[in-house]
Amino acid sequence: MNFPFPTREHLLSRPGIHVLARTLVHISTETAPADLEVPAPGSEGETQQNRTASSTMSVSGSKMAPSLTQEILSHLGLASKTAAWGTLGTLRTFLSFSVDKDVQRLLRAITGQGVNHRAIVEVLTNRSREQRQLISRAFQERTQQDLLKSLRAALSGKLERIVVALLQPAAQFDAQELRTVLKASNSAVDVAIEILATRTPPQLQECLAVYKHDFQVEAVDDITSESSGILRDLLLALAKGGRDCYSGIIDYNLAEQDVQALQQAEGPSTEKTWVLLFTQRNPEHLIRVFDQYQRSTGQELEEAVQNRFHGDAQAALLGLASVIKNTPLYFADKLHQALQEAEPNYQVLIRILTSRCETDLLSIRAEFKKKFGKSLYSSLQVKLGYFLAWSPSAFTPHLHPLSLHTAEHILAGRNPGVFG
Repeated sequence: MNFPFPTREHLLSRPGIHVLARTLVHISTETAPADLEVPAPGSEGETQQNRTASSTMSVSGSKMAPSLTQEILSHLGLASKTAAWGTLGTLRTFLSFSVDKDVQRLLRAITGQGVNHRAIVEVLTNRSREQRQLISRAFQERTQQDLLKSLRAALSGKLERIVVALLQPAAQFDAQELRTVLKASNSAVDVAIEILATRTPPQLQECLAVYKHDFQVEAVDDITSESSGILRDLLLALAKGGRDCYSGIIDYNLAEQDVQALQQAEGPSTEKTWVLLFTQRNPEHLIRVFDQYQRSTGQELEEAVQNRFHGDAQAALLGLASVIKNTPLYFADKLHQALQEAEPNYQVLIRILTSRCETDLLSIRAEFKKKFGKSLYSSLQVKLGYFLAWSPSAFTPHLHPLSLHTAEHILAGRNPGVFG
């Protein structure tokens, strides 16, 4: 759906809207995934590739091309592909990166007359996590001040939370999230499963090392003391990271053996069979096991889990099965649920968008659009109450306060003017 570009006067009459639209420029999707979110003509983020694709679409027919593209992309396994720039993230390494310029801009943003929220968001959401760490170290060297502490003092509320998530090393952010959930009175099992089951082995090992350093205790010790039964066994197995790697060879005999083992694992004494298979076998093998289990029993494996397990153990196994079968869809479901709550679950939105924006957020967006019939970007737009539009002439030095919503839209992939 195309929205008409508003006039300068109309934009300026809406507090914060021109800042919001301007900031969206700084993360480009470049190639539109299934939700067809593309840069506006003439915007800073519109590359030659975008312009060529746009002109091709106009020749071939604007009504036919999008639906054909959606149909083709809906059948692609985007999680196993890479885009033109080698990543399925919406945020890429900034090619014109100058650490000195960024340090100076951030310093002016927090020490000038009034905090320049726009400058802070533009820098942090247009740099990779590695580049943000370089900025943080350079800021410390040049000013003898900690950038994160300085920004926390200058900001507040949910915008402060997302800036902290962007500036912290990924392992430190994950370690804090894991510690919080393990020490929570009513444990949010899905958060523990998300972190332990979706991070790569090196990422997980770094997270556990930071956990020990920051909290002076091993994560496995906290898991042991804060959980019990099959849930504890499952989390411990995931934390040890013993899952085998896919060799490219399909072992049909092993798949059959695993199906039989699951069918025979009826009583409480056989619960460890489920833990072993779910945490040790590689996803490619498990997907085959899941399919073969359904053919043999006439029952989906998730239904078997619901019948045999209860409470946190059931939730953990179902979450892990979802991760194994389709990780981008798993995250799409979590984002959708976070947006369905009366008050958006900002912690979930922040954690997923900041942790996946450099890896596979395009795949997540494609799955979101395929399952729910609308783009993630548009869902954020509607839920957070914004009408976004692009107007290059709408920007003035006078800025209104910036909210968390701006950064969330950026991390989800900008889309000035066109919504799925």
